[in-house]
Amino acid sequence: MIPLLARRFVGLIVTLVVVSLLIFAVMDLLPGDPASIMLGTSATPETLAALRHSLGLDQPLLLRYGQWLAGVLSGDLGNSLTYGVPVAGLIVERLAVTLPLALMAIVLSVAIALPLGVLAASRRGGIFDVIATLFSQISIAVPAFWVALLLIILFSTMLGLMPAGGFPGWSAGLTPALQALVMPAVALAMPQAGVLTRVARSAVLDTMHEDFARTAVAKGLSRSAVLWRHIVPNALIPILTMIGLQFTFLVAGAVLVENVFNLPGLGRLALQALSQRDIIVMQDVVLFFAGLVIVMNFIVDLSYMAIDPRMRKAA
Repeated sequence: MIPLLARRFVGLIVTLVVVSLLIFAVMDLLPGDPASIMLGTSATPETLAALRHSLGLDQPLLLRYGQWLAGVLSGDLGNSLTYGVPVAGLIVERLAVTLPLALMAIVLSVAIALPLGVLAASRRGGIFDVIATLFSQISIAVPAFWVALLLIILFSTMLGLMPAGGFPGWSAGLTPALQALVMPAVALAMPQAGVLTRVARSAVLDTMHEDFARTAVAKGLSRSAVLWRHIVPNALIPILTMIGLQFTFLVAGAVLVENVFNLPGLGRLALQALSQRDIIVMQDVVLFFAGLVIVMNFIVDLSYMAIDPRMRKAA
């Protein structure tokens, strides 16, 4: 199994390097000049050329890429053109909001979808199956930002139970910080729970027709024992794949919900950097998102081996 893991890890590193090169090249092709945006339209050509030289924008593409990659490997992501502070500090600061939000949303999504999908599959055509189908269709069809607006109207404007937006910071205490993240987490979790419910139901239905499930029933095990001890564990591979994909989406794709609730998260930082043409922040944040997806896929592959002895034997 160690040679297989080593090959997967080497593939992860190579993929990250290739992705970093693509990100840097695409960012360089974006229209607009960061120096011109920083100085404005009234800047003289001499001042513009001096700023481009100080930022290294007049150097060849491959040289700038090599310098950026060397900085990333050493932990130096450069300084933001807009804020004038290290980008690494900005990412860590914003990640302190986005990461707990994504974790809360994925836990809520799994807590809703997994029992509902399993019950729907075990009682196919029954009331739980109807409820799971309706919930899945409605939650997938309704955008997360619209759910966020409904939650604000109901729990903030009408009932006054939850804050409508903003983030007080973790220094203000655990309770106020979590209260500010509850409604955004619910808004993000609902569409993901709908998708995960469908995946869980389909995976359990497929596994129920396997030979080992029929053998367990023939041995006299109860229906619940067969379901939770044999069928559900063997149906976890597609469910884990979807959970991994959803977590990366929640970290990278929460920008609309973060803007609705005025949360200083990583997605909002990426949107601000795009609008301000802060190319250094943009490429570092996009590389972080891409690296998160690649690393999460690697973790999901490891989890396959942990839950499936057939894959461990093959490895």
